[in-house]
Amino acid sequence: MSIGSADIATVWAFIIAFAVFAYVAMDGFDLGLGMLFSLFSKKEDRDVMMNTVAPVWDGNETWLVLGGGGLMAAFPLAYSVLMPALYTPIIAMLIGLVFRGVAFEFRWRVDADCNRWDIAFAGGSLIATLAQGIALGAILQGIRVDGRHYGGGWWDWLTPFSLLTGAALVAGYGLLGATWLVMKTEGGLRDEAYRLSRWLLLATLIAIGAVSLATPFLEAEYWRRWFAWPNIILTAPIPLAVAGVTLLLLRSLADKQDYRPFFLSLTLFGLSYAGLGVSMWPYIVPRSITIWQAAAPDSSLNFMIVGIAILVPIILAYTGWAYWVFRGKVQAGSGYH
Repeated sequence: MSIGSADIATVWAFIIAFAVFAYVAMDGFDLGLGMLFSLFSKKEDRDVMMNTVAPVWDGNETWLVLGGGGLMAAFPLAYSVLMPALYTPIIAMLIGLVFRGVAFEFRWRVDADCNRWDIAFAGGSLIATLAQGIALGAILQGIRVDGRHYGGGWWDWLTPFSLLTGAALVAGYGLLGATWLVMKTEGGLRDEAYRLSRWLLLATLIAIGAVSLATPFLEAEYWRRWFAWPNIILTAPIPLAVAGVTLLLLRSLADKQDYRPFFLSLTLFGLSYAGLGVSMWPYIVPRSITIWQAAAPDSSLNFMIVGIAILVPIILAYTGWAYWVFRGKVQAGSGYH
């Protein structure tokens, strides 16, 4: 392919990577909060928890649509291979998100302390998170490709490694949800969120370590990317940065700082995402299809980039405005009903 083709394909790869990370960052704490729902028994606490995300939860999922739609339009070959390989976890994720959305509206119509829609909200959050983590693990471990088609079976996505990445994402989203509550609540709810944040940070670090140790053994190329000389000079700063951010996060939790834990948790996710990029680049289907092999024709990519240049700033503007308008602590008795 030409240099121009390679350039526009790279631009689109970064656009989709940005959309996926924006979804993880913005909807991750939302899903994490949902998974923590069952740990808070008081209806008043659950109401406050729900109200912390009420103004932004549906807008957060815009980035999922942009990432998935962008993949289909910009890299149709990768989309046609990845979707059949991941039908089951993706369908499970969508079902979980549907349950969350319905529960969000219906739970306010039930006054009883035992609310079945709370169960749907927590369960949908857990299912969606697990499905996302399992899908990531299935992609990382490699997808069997036969020519230009998926060549594997129905259950190839289900492996010990994909279950590990699913559990890791549950811990990570849980940490985001707990630190979000630290930032947005007060009193006993905030104190409990601090306690949960410490345990979930430990679980997240164990999960990051386990996935990081397991990944290089999936493919020889992953091992060379991380540990071969001179690559290790470029990759070593990532785990060192993770260690540094972890120390800052532990200190901010010990000092009972309300805002820093959440943003430091997001930084941990950002570093982990950078590590994922180091392992995969330039493959969009690891070890099988590069971004340039999967890219749509130049004319299509150039045409769509105009729409993205208009659309993404608008999404960023209204998202930033929503978070700014609804900044600050959420108190009991106020919010979404």
